[in-house]
Amino acid sequence: MDKLQSIFRTEAEELLLDLERALLNFETDLSNLSAIQEIFRVMHTLKGSASMFGFESLSAFTHDLETIYDAIRSGTMAASPEILEVTLESLDHIKELIGDPQVADQGNASRHTELLAKIHALLTADPKPITNYGPSKTAMVSTYYVFCKPARSIFSNGTNPLYLIDDLAQLGQTWVLPTLNEVPPIQSIESNLCYTAFEIILATAESMDNIREVFLFVEDSCEIVIKRLSEQDLFSNAEFSQRLKQVDVYSAGFAPIGFDSFLSFTPTEKKDSQKSKESPGNKDRKETSTIRVSSDKLDELMNLVSELVTSQARLSLLTEQHGLADLTGVAETMEKLTRRLRDNAFNICLVPIESLVVRFQRLVRDLSKELGKEIDFVAEGTETELDRSIIEKVTDPILHILRNAIDHGIEAGSARVANGKNKKGTIRFKAYHSGTNVFIQISDDGKGIDAGTIRKKAIEKGLITADAELSEKEILNLIFAPGFSTAERISDVSGRGVGMDIVKRNIESIHGEVSVESEVGSGTVMTIKLPLTLSILDGMLVQIGQAKYLLPLSSIQTCYEIESACVSADVAQKHAFNGELLPVFNLHAAFHCAHQRNKITQVIKVNYDQFPVGIVVDGIIGEYQAVMKPLGDLYKDHDEFSGATILGDGSVALVLDTSTLIRQLIKNETVRNN
Repeated sequence: MDKLQSIFRTEAEELLLDLERALLNFETDLSNLSAIQEIFRVMHTLKGSASMFGFESLSAFTHDLETIYDAIRSGTMAASPEILEVTLESLDHIKELIGDPQVADQGNASRHTELLAKIHALLTADPKPITNYGPSKTAMVSTYYVFCKPARSIFSNGTNPLYLIDDLAQLGQTWVLPTLNEVPPIQSIESNLCYTAFEIILATAESMDNIREVFLFVEDSCEIVIKRLSEQDLFSNAEFSQRLKQVDVYSAGFAPIGFDSFLSFTPTEKKDSQKSKESPGNKDRKETSTIRVSSDKLDELMNLVSELVTSQARLSLLTEQHGLADLTGVAETMEKLTRRLRDNAFNICLVPIESLVVRFQRLVRDLSKELGKEIDFVAEGTETELDRSIIEKVTDPILHILRNAIDHGIEAGSARVANGKNKKGTIRFKAYHSGTNVFIQISDDGKGIDAGTIRKKAIEKGLITADAELSEKEILNLIFAPGFSTAERISDVSGRGVGMDIVKRNIESIHGEVSVESEVGSGTVMTIKLPLTLSILDGMLVQIGQAKYLLPLSSIQTCYEIESACVSADVAQKHAFNGELLPVFNLHAAFHCAHQRNKITQVIKVNYDQFPVGIVVDGIIGEYQAVMKPLGDLYKDHDEFSGATILGDGSVALVLDTSTLIRQLIKNETVRNN
């Protein structure tokens, strides 16, 4: 039962995410009937599943809440902001109940009683004028064929298949036919086994996905078939209803009638319409199905793919050393297959950023109300995908950036109006791909960041000297310094000076970067640059001294050759390439290498902030697909190394974080020159 409850908790989290999204959409339009239907559907599914898996307190609580939305959708109660507020509070409480099904925690028990009282007060309040929800959805009703064959052992996990039929009936009009052809003679029947299957004709305005969600928690213990019979309500057709009444299950031996037989019941024009959907052009389309896989299995898959990549690199090296023609062909084939497998494994582990947006939207909604501000939250590019592990680690930094935007960025309504702005502020969340990176931008149309104020505070805190010459960009980046804050007061939201430095550190820990742009009076833009994945890196293997290092391909622009005699022993210098004067850092000198250099030295042009920088290496070995390994305590204070990889010959190469390395070299040169 513990395993089943664990499955329920996972599924319930997704249902609650859908519920929160529907509630936030409903808040923008309290007359939105489809949102009401969605809210009721999710609550009904959650209630039934909670009862099925032993979460009785959660089920009873959700039932009381569901009653409100049942009354709203039936037209006997009017939707109101008060109802929505209580529902959002209840949603947060349900999240707690999933981890505390017996309501053993004293705080949860007190909150439980308080919210039940609010819900009952809403149910018994004087009726208000009913909202006109517009035309009925009857015109959009479709008819579906549903076949459900429970596993024989379904009773053992506490599931009652009749509850599934009841849940389907909540979606619309149903006609149910049990199939009993597998029931054995009475003397052989075992009371703990299920022998019955069901065929259901369902007329509903819900989508096929919503119908499938009824079986969300029993997918592994039922055979489920869902097909559309017609895009109209067939129950309203006299010919179809008459054919249903004439169904003779006795002559069929209580066996399933089948989809094709029910399709033949439909009126001629409906059948023609159905056949037209099955034209040759449509037959080629395959219906995509999904399965649920535990995160542990995905982690194991990525580990195995990573080891395969390392082994493939070893095979390529052996092939190169021995020069066997047959082995060369095998190695090339293995490399192609490994790359395809790697890419597919990556795609499996990618999660759309949309899964985070509801949480951000809720934060903006709740915190803006608390601070008495009107703020719209706009999300773009939410279909952009990121590695699951990166999404988990970037959530808290984004939440902190949003809190700062709400608290410090967006002005109060009166101040905005006085400055000629719309009373309602806007926070925009935008995600997009660029090359092998994902960019996330959080922008607001608030008061912006005053570079003068930042500089003054930085001098007061001793972060910079009064005579320090800094560009506006460098001044703005001081907000990421530890302990820096311009807040005049300490609040629960921000102002303790322990925020933006943690944001920067957490983002850099996943090999990302964060930057800020701002214009006083117009607003601020925070940009986060993230890698697609942390597991495997496409890089360029280089030689510096006698050691090998790996540079991320995503940071490399161009490679140049230069005579070693032209490169000085200084760490920082400048060289011209194709008419462009490029700042160059000599890594041979920076790493204090005693190894003699070749006659020709390689200069690699890489991206650094908004301008290119050259780095000098002793040689370029070639492109390399690296399996990233974490560094131990020995390198924990060396941020310029983002990880390590095992090469095909068994040696280890450190992975250079070029941006951090260049930043560190600039800092060292500045200190040395001063």
